[in-house]
Amino acid sequence: MKRFLVIMFLMIACNTEQKNVSQQAIKEILQAEKDMNDLALKEGFHKALIFYADDSVVKPQDGELPVIGKTTLEKYWNNEPDTKEISWQPFKAEASKSGDLGYTFGNWKFVSKDTVLYGNYFTVWKRQTDGKWKFTVDGGNNTPGPQ
Repeated sequence: MKRFLVIMFLMIACNTEQKNVSQQAIKEILQAEKDMNDLALKEGFHKALIFYADDSVVKPQDGELPVIGKTTLEKYWNNEPDTKEISWQPFKAEASKSGDLGYTFGNWKFVSKDTVLYGNYFTVWKRQTDGKWKFTVDGGNNTPGPQ
């Protein structure tokens, strides 16, 4: 009887369907994305991205090898001028059923005194052990202006 109960318990445990928390994760990711954009407008693009970067972040660079790791990214941007003139807005977000990974895809806009540039971006987000979201990959490209 004891053996039967153990087997039944294992069968039930193995057949338990994972709860789908993707919609809640999407809401949280979109909020993290908004908060990161707000911080970039207030403190600067580099500072905001460093704050929201996972320790193992991968940041592709146009015409260069990607920068890998948060510490390396901090050093890479250390002597570079920061900007508060870039903003972005996601138009697509998805998250895993388990709610631990997700991505956003959207448009960015850079406005300076004499220049306006447009582009797309993608950001891969990972839930941290404390429940906060940090990005693990972030990249983008230039596009023509809106039609």
